[in-house]
Amino acid sequence: MSEAFALGTRDGIPDDIAYLRARYPQGDWAAHVNFGQLCDFWLHVHRSLRSEGAAVEAIIADFREGRLDARAFPQRFVPALNQFLGHLDGHHRIEDAVYFPKFRALDPRMARGFDLLEADHHAIHDALETTVASARGLLASLTDPRAADTHAAAATTLTRLLLRHLGDEEELVIPAMLEHGERRVG
Repeated sequence: MSEAFALGTRDGIPDDIAYLRARYPQGDWAAHVNFGQLCDFWLHVHRSLRSEGAAVEAIIADFREGRLDARAFPQRFVPALNQFLGHLDGHHRIEDAVYFPKFRALDPRMARGFDLLEADHHAIHDALETTVASARGLLASLTDPRAADTHAAAATTLTRLLLRHLGDEEELVIPAMLEHGERRVG
């Protein structure tokens, strides 16, 4: 993929890649006859990932702003971060191994979009690894505000990348399921 489409720099997916977006506007998805359990589940998983990421960021903010002390922080932070990162990693593995190949098989025009989403997964994984390393540094240095700042910056980058990716993925996946039917993908 070209640098113009890199997850960290793009501001959405162009119409020639998300070629079904205009035919299936987001506001009409749930009313479409082909919107079923898989579409609903996909969007639910994405809402969950957004919510889990926001919860982790709130815990970090509470710690940095003194609303959560160094003794209580690890008990809230570690399980929340592990849940979020495990959920995210599992979701991407299923997409790469199962769903994205099925979408490519439905229509060759989708290949470019799913190549882009797979490249996103690599960028997100790199950001995830940076976030884990900074979280370990933070947990080892709970009294050092620089460790909290370093982790907050890494977490913010991960969240920014993830939010862009989830929105772009929805604009490819849901219209494709509406166009071709869920049964051909599920």
